[in-house]
Amino acid sequence: MATKPRQLDRDFAASGDATELAIALNDRYGYLPAEEIIAVAIDLFRDAGGIGATSSFGADSAALLHLIAKVDPGIPVAFLDTGQHFGETLDYRDQLVADLGLTNLKIVAPRAKALAERDPDGTLHQRDTDLCCDIRKVEPMARAVEPYRAWFTGRKRAQAATRAQMPVFEAVGPRIRVNPLARWTTEDQANYMRQNELRQNPLVAFGYLSIGCFPCTSPVSPGEDPRAGRWAGQAKIECGIHLPGLEAALSPSR
Repeated sequence: MATKPRQLDRDFAASGDATELAIALNDRYGYLPAEEIIAVAIDLFRDAGGIGATSSFGADSAALLHLIAKVDPGIPVAFLDTGQHFGETLDYRDQLVADLGLTNLKIVAPRAKALAERDPDGTLHQRDTDLCCDIRKVEPMARAVEPYRAWFTGRKRAQAATRAQMPVFEAVGPRIRVNPLARWTTEDQANYMRQNELRQNPLVAFGYLSIGCFPCTSPVSPGEDPRAGRWAGQAKIECGIHLPGLEAALSPSR
């Protein structure tokens, strides 16, 4: 039988302190399988400020989106169109949305004024990758999740050292970020993709195992850390949308 949230949890989801709420939700629901976590979170937050999802439509995106679509294909799914995606990723986005029957894709772009002022020729990534990510990803991400009390991501602890201690439910300012796949391993991801015959981003076949904007994404060698292909030659391994900079960019929840 699927787990149902308590009324007490529903009431707390609507107005409770986000940090306390995240701790309580991890204790009560964080052990559940991914699909049940998704169902519980939708039940909790649908009428308590709303819930959405974000997706890069990258190497691992299909699994989370498939799980969400099984529960509710109408959940809003935000895609950050940075203006520097691979064409293959944009095509894959449209194909996967159709495959899964997702009905509420929301495309969020950088602010034209910020691009005109700070990156008019599209080469900012060559001089300041952090600022480029702030303009093209962090600020748009803040706008993408601003309407909701909570949102889903497909992040996993196994993906990077910066994610090794990541909880299933985490507070981001006044909001809750839900990571249903936090405990999944690389093998879990591969098995789910295979068992459900999910379409994969075509760039994976060419060695792109962590996919972002084309100027800052490279293929990796067999056995190499998948994120070694992001900002190659730099210490940077995160664009910032999952780091404290996002919290600073968010306004209070509704």
